[in-house]
Order: sequence, then C-alpha cells, then structure tokens
Amino acid sequence: MENKKVLLTGVTGFLGSHTAIQLLNKGYEVIGTLRDLNRVKEIKQVITKNTTNIDKLTFAQADLMDEEVWNDIISEVQNVIHIASPFPRELPKHEDDLIIPAKTGTLNILKAAARHGLRRVVITSSSGAIAYGKEKSNRIGIFDENDWTDVTNTKDSTPYFRSKTIAEKAAWDFIKNDTSGLELTTICPGAILGPILEKDFGTSANIIIKAMDGSSPAIPKIGFDMVDVRSVADLHIRAMEAPEAAGERFVGSSGYMTFRDVASILRSHYPNKKVPKISLPDFAVRLFSNIDKTIKPILIDLGTERKVSNNKAIKLLDWKPIPVKEAILACAESAIKLSLI
Repeated sequence: MENKKVLLTGVTGFLGSHTAIQLLNKGYEVIGTLRDLNRVKEIKQVITKNTTNIDKLTFAQADLMDEEVWNDIISEVQNVIHIASPFPRELPKHEDDLIIPAKTGTLNILKAAARHGLRRVVITSSSGAIAYGKEKSNRIGIFDENDWTDVTNTKDSTPYFRSKTIAEKAAWDFIKNDTSGLELTTICPGAILGPILEKDFGTSANIIIKAMDGSSPAIPKIGFDMVDVRSVADLHIRAMEAPEAAGERFVGSSGYMTFRDVASILRSHYPNKKVPKISLPDFAVRLFSNIDKTIKPILIDLGTERKVSNNKAIKLLDWKPIPVKEAILACAESAIKLSLI
C-alpha cells in the first residue's frame, strides 16, 4: 500500500471519529470530511486524546450533495471509507430528507472515485438494509448478507432503513456498470454502542443513556443486534485492506440482545442508577412513543426477533468483535464521564 492516504467521510460522527483514530494509529494519513468547519477544533481535541499521529489528520469541508467538492478531495487518495449519512434521532417529516442525500452522496463519491482511478470504496450501510421490509411470518429469524430489506414494505421499515437500503443498492448498481476497476465493499452494522468520545454521539447510544437517566419507566420488549463502535471501525479498515473483501457485504454485529438483558447488565454494574425492571406491554410502548418521539423508529421491532449472522466477517476477514456486554459497559461508563447521564 504505497499510498497511505484515506478519505474518511463523516469524521465528526461516533463511528467516524473512532475510525479516524484507528486509521491514524495504523500509520495512515487521513482526510476527514465534515459539513461544518467550526467543528474542526472540537473533533481534533477528541481525536488527539486517542492517537499520537494527529499530524497525519487533515480536514475538508464537504456536503454529500455537492458533486464538485468530491472530485477535488478524492484526487489525492487511494481508498475511501464513506460513513457520512443523515441519521436523525426522530422520524423525519419527509423521508426524502434522508433518502436523497444518502443516495446522491454515495453516488457522488463513487463517481469521483471511478473518475480518479481509486482502488476501493468501503461504505457504511446498516443491518437495517438486511432484516426489514418483511411479511409478518418472516420477521423472526437469522438474516445474513444475502438478504435485503424490501423498501416497498413501508409497514416493516423506517425512513432511515429505507435510505440505507436505497443508497447501498445504488452503490452496487453503479459498480456493476462501472469499467474503471473500482472495488466496493459495504459494512452493515447493528446498533452501535461502545465508548462515546464527546457530546455528539451515535443515536444507538440512547439505548444505554435512556435506560440509566431515569427517563424510561419500563423496558420495551425489543432486542437488536449490537456491536462495539471500535469493532465496527476495525471491520471497515479490514474491509479496506483485505484483497478478498472486494465486492462483498459484511454484517457487523457482536450478537443479539434484548433491552431487558441490557438493563440487567447495567443494573448489576450500576446498582445506584434507576435502571427500569418492569417490562412495558407492546401497546403501552406504542402509546409512549407519542410522547417520546425517539421511540417511534423502533416500534417495528416489537414482537419480532430479527438476528443477523456475523460469520462471514469472522471467517473471511478474521474479525474478532468485542463482546456485547463490554460494548454496553464501555458506553455507560463514557456517558457517565461526559455527564450525559
């Protein structure tokens, strides 16, 4: 790998900052993109605490919708890790506010990468692009990289999951018709937990924060595949480096856990926190979601048990994800340190 320069989109995000740290620690030069240059000072301080190679990090302002800017930035790198994607804490009023930038941004980056003869683009998709849009009888089970969310089934998918599915499918369609030799790999993580580095944290960390800050009276009967942010960052880098990752999708999960399991882990480690014990009946969760809008996106997981298999990443890329319990406790500990709880 003579060119050790990587373009990393969404460097200020939860996964983006962790990926930047690991790339820098491996000796890569990183160009991190962000929408607002006012965030540079803050994110630089956060990353500096976790690497001695901060001098290898530069920043570029870029909007997903701006085709021109990607042409300029991409010209000096060999590989791109594209993480940036709109991810709201509540359901958006118009789903196109998510879908259009997710799809257009992905295609803008791939077009520029193909034009400049890059080696590989690794894109962050989501397990939400795999396990949803199913008929009632098919919602419980173990899904893998061969499965796709059906975006026409809006009852069993959210605008965010549809945006990730549409963007990822558009990327694979682009590669199918591309003649430049550009390689594509996609990563489909579950709910991302693990150590929060600053106050701008990933949406999934709310699972832990809401269980500990006294705002949840009871636990919804819901579970997800969960994963540590450090493991997802590691998986992206493996996917960028490994020749055999070209043209592949990879699930990023450490395992499935219910909110009840999460609460019991938190209770045993933080006996003084008001972690809920009672399960909330499904109808009550639906009612409660009218008050707490952040619950709306998870309603489609009531009464289901969708799991995803991480076998492929483990076998093909020798990936060793951090156990879910560790991801949960690291998330809680960091949230307390940052006074989010």
